[in-house]
Amino acid sequence: MVSHSQSLSNTLASIDFDSIKNLTAAEAKAVDQLIINELSSDVILINQMGRYIVGNGGKRLRPMLLLLAAKALGGVQDSHLILAAVIEFIHTATLLHDDVVDESDLRRGKESANAVWGNAASVLVGDYLYSSAFEMMVRTGNMRVMEILSKTTTAIAEGEVLQLLNCNNPETTETKYLEVIARKTAILFSAATRLSAVIAGASAQTEESLAQYGQHLGVAFQLIDDALDYKASQEDLGKNLGDDLAEGKPTLPLIYAIQKGSESQAKIIIDAIKNGNRDAFNEVYAIVESTQAIAYTEQRADEEAGKAINALSLLPASEYKDALTLLAKFSVQRNY
Repeated sequence: MVSHSQSLSNTLASIDFDSIKNLTAAEAKAVDQLIINELSSDVILINQMGRYIVGNGGKRLRPMLLLLAAKALGGVQDSHLILAAVIEFIHTATLLHDDVVDESDLRRGKESANAVWGNAASVLVGDYLYSSAFEMMVRTGNMRVMEILSKTTTAIAEGEVLQLLNCNNPETTETKYLEVIARKTAILFSAATRLSAVIAGASAQTEESLAQYGQHLGVAFQLIDDALDYKASQEDLGKNLGDDLAEGKPTLPLIYAIQKGSESQAKIIIDAIKNGNRDAFNEVYAIVESTQAIAYTEQRADEEAGKAINALSLLPASEYKDALTLLAKFSVQRNY
């Protein structure tokens, strides 16, 4: 539980995300070049789609976490750069598959790849990115790396299937939902920070602490994503407002609002989840607001971010450790 008198989301008036990014700017540039090189294929569609998706904005948060953790542990090695690209490839592949499953037509404010090229191409290029990621990780020559990433991708797939089972199911509990995001989202954050420790040759205790940092940060990040679907502007969010509702996803704001709302309010949300009814968004939004469901979701995210920060205690003091702390705070105060 966060012990601060204020929640983390209100700790700072503003966190300069660009200043944090600048700490790994040179390494991130090398990772971007590696990504471009790896996307070079004699199959033109792979080049087109790969560059469209990878070049379509995004915070590059997961590779940044890996690089910052590496610097906090003494420095960035060539294998760190390779694995930062691998993590981004896996993340991008999951986005491609997500958009097909969710039938999304907007990603980061632009048309999603499946909206431009179709579902079949998106699934196949997503598979290509997964395959490329595994081909790249082999270059590290580290069996521990391959063990971590193979378990990670398996967990992500399990999370996707669990989420599919939860869709249109208003009886989904908070526990079941947190299990989904632990596997589907947080596990890749955890892998990024764990891998930085493995390559650095850090102690088992430091490796586990960094893995816990990534896991808690990933949960906090996803919980805020859930809240933003009911409070952000579409321009900031980069996707259609109400997408989660339209897809019948029982995210935490809805789960909490069903528990705390009146019988009639709960029925409105239950029906909207069952039917994936975007037209009910305004009515559902009003109920989510009146039951303090967004505030509750943000509180749970604060708790996770606090746990992430506490997990950094083993790291020696440095500007990179400070940046990791700030990223945990950024994850819960962002509006996009």
